[in-house]
Amino acid sequence: MTETITGTNRSAGPTYQDYLDADSHPVRDILRAESPMAAGPTLVPVERYFSREFHDLEVEKVWKRVWQMACHEDDIPDVGDHLVYDIADLSFLVVRTAPDEIKAYWNACLHRGKLLRAHDGKWATDLRCSFHGWCWNLDGTMKEIPCQWDFPYDEAQPERLALPEVRVGRWHGFVFVNPDLDAEPLDDYLGDLADHFTLLPYERRYKSAHVAKVLRCNWKVAQEAFSEAYHVVATHPQILEGLADANTKYDVFGNYSRAISPTAVPSPHVAGLAPPDLPGLGLFTKLRHPLSGAVYERLDAGVVQVTARDGRVGTFTDAGERIDGDIGEADPNMCDWIGGEQLPDFENFPVPPWLREPGPDKTVREASGDAGRDALRPVLGDLVDQISDAEICDSIYLTVFPNWHPWGSFNSIVYRFRPYGSDPDMCIHECMYFSPFPEGEERPPAAPIHWLAVDDDWCDAPELGMLAKVFNQDVHNMPEVQAGLKTMKQPHVMFADYGETKIRHFHELLQHWIDKP
Repeated sequence: MTETITGTNRSAGPTYQDYLDADSHPVRDILRAESPMAAGPTLVPVERYFSREFHDLEVEKVWKRVWQMACHEDDIPDVGDHLVYDIADLSFLVVRTAPDEIKAYWNACLHRGKLLRAHDGKWATDLRCSFHGWCWNLDGTMKEIPCQWDFPYDEAQPERLALPEVRVGRWHGFVFVNPDLDAEPLDDYLGDLADHFTLLPYERRYKSAHVAKVLRCNWKVAQEAFSEAYHVVATHPQILEGLADANTKYDVFGNYSRAISPTAVPSPHVAGLAPPDLPGLGLFTKLRHPLSGAVYERLDAGVVQVTARDGRVGTFTDAGERIDGDIGEADPNMCDWIGGEQLPDFENFPVPPWLREPGPDKTVREASGDAGRDALRPVLGDLVDQISDAEICDSIYLTVFPNWHPWGSFNSIVYRFRPYGSDPDMCIHECMYFSPFPEGEERPPAAPIHWLAVDDDWCDAPELGMLAKVFNQDVHNMPEVQAGLKTMKQPHVMFADYGETKIRHFHELLQHWIDKP
C-alpha cells in the first residue's frame, strides 16, 4: 500500500479542484463549492449502537420530530392508493386523498389500536379497520362506527375521532413525513438541496428498482459504511485503480452533507502501479489485487485460487478461509468478489474502463466522460455536450439527516436506512434507482419493493447490477462491527477529521436533536 501522508491535512495526489481544473468540459460552480467541517475530535459512545435505551431515545427525539423520506409520489399514483411507512416501532399510513393531495396518518385504529393497514394497497374508497369495522374517509374524517349507540361518551363522538395526522412535505416527487406538527417547513429543512439536482431533476426520472434487505447491525453502522470513501482501500480493493478514494472532497451544508469521489482516476494508495497484464482478465472471474499484487481467480462456486506475487499458490473459500496450498491468508473481500454468489452472465461482464486502453489522445477519465455523454444523449439531447467529465464519472453522494442518501448529478442511486422494529442490533438498508426517461414519453410506473431477508444474498436482486456485488463486500463487515462494538474495551469509536466528515456531521446533528428540549 502506498501511504498517503503528505505533511499536510490531506492525502497525496491531486485535489478534487485539480481534477475539475483539468476537466475536458466546463464545470458547474456547485461542484467547486467549498464548505468543510471544522476539525474534531468526534468520539461517539459505543452504547449508541446497541443500547435499547438509546434506541428509545432516538424514537422520541429523532423519529418523532424530524423530516424523513417516506415514499415517492409514484408509489401511490391513484386516489385511494396507500403506503405503510414503518420506522422503529412507529407506523404511518401515507394516502393519496385526491389527485394532487397526499396525507399521512398514525397507522392505528382509534378504537382498539389495530393497524389500519399492514400492507400497501390501491384504490381504497375508505380506511376501514378489519377488526371491528370502524371506518374513516380518505381525508381522515370519521365515516362510520358500527353500533355507535354503544359509545355514548364525548370521546367517541365522530367529530372528535378524525385520524391524527402527521405533517407531509413534497420535494421533487419524494414524499416526506414528520410526526411533529410544529416542525419547520420541509423546504426550510432541506435548504438549497435542489441546487445539486438541476441537470437531471427527479421529475425527469422514475423509480426503476427498489430493493430492501434486513441487516444484522444497527442502522447507524450500516449508514456510516455508505457515508465515506475511507473504507474502499480495504473493503473494495477491486476498484482502487479507478477511484481516488483518499482524494474525496467532503462538504457540509445545514441538514445535509456531500462527498465527491473522483472516478476513472487511480487511488493514491496504488500510485505508480503498472496496469495488469493478465491473460483472461474478468471483472468477476480473475483480477489482480492492486495492493498485494496477488491474482485472484475463480475455480468454482465458492472456491478461489490465489497466486502471490512470488509464485506461491493457495485455494480459499469465498469467505477467505484457507482450503490448502502455500498461502496462509487471503483478502476475504476479494475472495467474495471472485468466488462468491454471482450475477447472471457474470463471466461476460466487461472489465472497468480503467483496466482497458482509453484510446489515442484520451485519458481514461475523458473517455469515460465521452461514453457517459453518449449514453445520456437520447434523454438530454445536445445538452450533454455542456456536461463535465466530473458530472458524468464521479461518485457524488449526499446524506440528508437523518437517513436519506440521494446521489448527485446523473447517478441513479438513492439509499435509505431504517431501524428494524425495536431491535437495535438489526436494520433495513434500501437501495432505489431513479433512472431517466426521454422527454415527451409517458413516465414508467414505479418498481415495487423487492425484499431480501437477512440471509439472502444481494445477488438475489440482479436488478441492482454490479452494485449487488459491492454490497456483499459491505455487509461482510457489518455484523462483525456490531459484535465488535459490544466487546470493545475502549468506550467510544472515533472518526477521522476529514475522511469521515459526513459521519461526524451526522453525529453532530444527532446530538443536536438529542439535546433539544
